Amino acid sequence: MSAALDLADIQGGILRAYGRQGFPKARYFFLNVRDPAKGRAFVEALRPNITTAARWKNPDRGEPLLRTRNPRVKDVVRAEGVPDYPGEVQLMKPKVAINIAFTFYGLAALQVPTRTLRGMPDEYIDGMETRAALLGDDIWLDKRDAVWRNSRGPTRVHMLVSLNAEMNPDGKPVPELEAETQKLRDLCAASEGGVVLLSGTGPADAEYQEMSAILAEEGGRLWPTNKEHFGLSDGFGDPVFEGQLSGEAERLRVVGGGKILSDQSWAPLATGEFLLGHADEAQEIPGAAMPIEFSRNGTFMAYRKLHEDARAFADYLDDQAGRYARLFKVDRDQARETVQAKLVGRWSDGVPLMAAPTFAAWQQFNAELADAHKREDKPKLAQIALKFTDFNYCKDPAGAVCPVTSHLRRANPRDMLGPHFPEDPKTGDGSILVNRRRILRRGLPYGRYDATTPSTDGEHGIIFLAICTNLFRQFEFVQQQWIQYGLDFNAGSDTCPIVGNHDPDSKLVIAADPDSTASNGGGRPFICDRMPQFVEPRGGDYFFIPSMTALRLIGMGIIDPT
Repeated sequence: MSAALDLADIQGGILRAYGRQGFPKARYFFLNVRDPAKGRAFVEALRPNITTAARWKNPDRGEPLLRTRNPRVKDVVRAEGVPDYPGEVQLMKPKVAINIAFTFYGLAALQVPTRTLRGMPDEYIDGMETRAALLGDDIWLDKRDAVWRNSRGPTRVHMLVSLNAEMNPDGKPVPELEAETQKLRDLCAASEGGVVLLSGTGPADAEYQEMSAILAEEGGRLWPTNKEHFGLSDGFGDPVFEGQLSGEAERLRVVGGGKILSDQSWAPLATGEFLLGHADEAQEIPGAAMPIEFSRNGTFMAYRKLHEDARAFADYLDDQAGRYARLFKVDRDQARETVQAKLVGRWSDGVPLMAAPTFAAWQQFNAELADAHKREDKPKLAQIALKFTDFNYCKDPAGAVCPVTSHLRRANPRDMLGPHFPEDPKTGDGSILVNRRRILRRGLPYGRYDATTPSTDGEHGIIFLAICTNLFRQFEFVQQQWIQYGLDFNAGSDTCPIVGNHDPDSKLVIAADPDSTASNGGGRPFICDRMPQFVEPRGGDYFFIPSMTALRLIGMGIIDPT
């Protein structure tokens, strides 16, 4: 039985991935508090407008399933009219979802009591810049946006206010986004210098970080996609935890999103991995800042702006595709798609290699999908949707299908790190370690990539938000040990081929296909070597996302840590 969550006490951005639920446009604002009393008044004035996780009266089901080229389980759920979230219907769906989060220094600036502050975890107190070497960010500090380079004193980032908005058919955000932006400006102006909006995002020192899903045209109108600037599909297999979803939605989406049990079935992760004040996978309620009402139903977030060098990625794929095509005697387009899929762990439309190991199998997969679309065969579409998430690696221990150090296997190794892998894959041991490292992934692309202009210094990439209750054990472990290091995967110092730091010797080894023959390469491995840098951090920090109860405590200045 899943835990019953107080959805009206939880900020909506924790449970809802806004970009995939009808809010493809966003603006993120960074603020500095210069007067504690006026800062608290600002929080209290904004609090009634904060979007919670309570169910909406007209919940967005997403686009009809038959509009989706590659259905995900969440699409199937919405097409069948299954409510995503539990609880009674309480609120009308807003045009703009508003949320707020605080850095450690932001809480201090609002005069949260010292006894409460000292209960915060070390990594949150340190902040992302102090821990840059651990994250592999230290070599990129000079390339950060000004808002992060200058995060000191009167220009230190204290608060993040996010506005996620719906979109008009012409691809522009609904007018309510600008209206809420002006309200935020007015609130700052009313504080008479007590709260200041910080500029400095991007090369033009913009007032806010603007984001948008990448759009595609269909039927004479623009639709948001799940693509990013590398042309890859994203948004599959996000963690599912107890109490997050309604019963039927949980049953469908837990497959591939939850934890693998010893009988190879799937179950939701413990709530405490993602919300403070609840039991985690160790059957413990982690220590948190006092009083418990201040921490419960809150969580932490790593905000990261990641620039994507889309030109370098495209050029590298073209170069490697030429080598691959000559070695394995395939055409260049097939070679390019295959190399890209091996780097990522999924084909460009999101189909996992574990579901379609070869280019021919991928083509067959999409032919079956197209046929199911044409026949409007919802049961078949639901079956296909599960293949995007329902897999593990016990049948591919050497990475002949999905390379062991591909981005997908690094970010979520599933069953492959257990002490009995792969000799006794049904033990489920591999999942136990991985269950303590899961993060909720949120965010949207920013900027526009123009192939005719240099990409290295362009303003386009991903705003990546990692949400979890233990930044050190979850986010930082994944970033340091699995993304920026290769020993857990028997790959030495090789880093992630997509988001890792790359030196001149960076490589990814595509293991030999045991079914290959002399006519198609003779069972030889393929090494993607001399990888250029594809992703560079442009700034970020650690934030605390308080509950609605904690927001009221902060705004009214009545926190009693005893």
